[in-house]
Amino acid sequence: MKISIIVTIILIFCFSVMFLSHVKDPFMLKREKMIAEQLVGRGINDENILQAFAKVPRHLFVPPPDRVFAYNDSPLPIGYEQTISQPFIVAYMTQVAKLDKYDKVLEVGTGSGYQTAILAEMVNAVYSIEILEPLAKDAEKLLKILGYKNIFIKVGNGYEGWPVKGPFDAIIVTAAPDEVPMKLAEQLRIGGKMVVPVGTKDQMLLLVTKTPDGFINKKLLPVRFVPMVEEKEEEQKSEPEPKSKDEQENDG
Repeated sequence: MKISIIVTIILIFCFSVMFLSHVKDPFMLKREKMIAEQLVGRGINDENILQAFAKVPRHLFVPPPDRVFAYNDSPLPIGYEQTISQPFIVAYMTQVAKLDKYDKVLEVGTGSGYQTAILAEMVNAVYSIEILEPLAKDAEKLLKILGYKNIFIKVGNGYEGWPVKGPFDAIIVTAAPDEVPMKLAEQLRIGGKMVVPVGTKDQMLLLVTKTPDGFINKKLLPVRFVPMVEEKEEEQKSEPEPKSKDEQENDG
C-alpha cells in the first residue's frame, strides 16, 4: 500500500514538473518536435547537439512577429537582409565540425546569435564576428541576458578572422564567400576544421581540414546562404580588441 502511494506521488510530481515547464516555455513542444523530426529524423545523432537544441530558445532569436514560425523547417529573416538558418543546417554544420568541450571556435557571421548560442553550449569559448553593428549589439545583449559567459563578439570584417585569438579548433562561417577564404583557413590549428558555404548562384557547403601538408576540401551538400560581405578598407573598424574574461582578470 505504502509503495503504491509513493509511486503515485512520484508520478504526480513528474507530471506536474512537465506541465509547469511547458507553461513556463510555451514553445517547448515545438522545440521537441523540431528536434525529433528535423534533426534526429535527418541523421543528427550527436547527443550534445541535441541537448543544445533542446536548451536554446530559438524563438528568442527571431523578431517577435515571426516567433510563431521559429521552429519551422526554414530560414527566417532577422533584418538587414540577413537570415537565421533553418535548424537542420545549424545542426549539420555543428555536427560535421566534430566539436569538443575544450574547443575554441571562431564563428564568422553572428547574425541573430542562435548558432553562437548552440556553439557556446558545446565548447569552451566562441569568438564571433559580425560586420553589421546593429545585429552584433542585439545578439550580444540577448546572449548576455541568457547568461552566456564564454561568448566574445566583435564588429568587423569576417574575411580577416580574429588572428590574435587563434589558432582555432573549428571555424563556422554562416555567410557565403565566392571562394574558400584562405586567411580564415590559416587561423585553424593543425587538424582543425572549417565549415563554409562557398559560391554565388550555386553554393556548396565545404568542410576544410588543415593538415601539416596543406588543406583538404570536402564537398558536403548544396546550400543557400546570404553573401559574405567584405568591408572596404577605409570603412574597417579601428576599435581595440575586446578582452576575454581571463585577460580582464589578468589586468587586475
